[in-house]
Amino acid sequence: MTSPCPICGKETDLGGGPQKNPYRPFCSERCRWVDLGRWLEGTYRLEANDDSQVSLPFLEESSEEGRNSVDCSDQV
Repeated sequence: MTSPCPICGKETDLGGGPQKNPYRPFCSERCRWVDLGRWLEGTYRLEANDDSQVSLPFLEESSEEGRNSVDCSDQV
């Protein structure tokens, strides 16, 4: 089974698992890094509704206990 690489459009073999193509769904390591760079730059975004709020209870609990702050004063 083949599919176009999401970055360059080159036909890429998706069959055979990671042994055959360790970069799938990309055609190469370069395209894989380009995709990661786009995510890190904010080119790709997951949109959310303004009226919806995401609840992350594990972050709320840790902030109450002061776990979100990092003390690096004893590190060299």
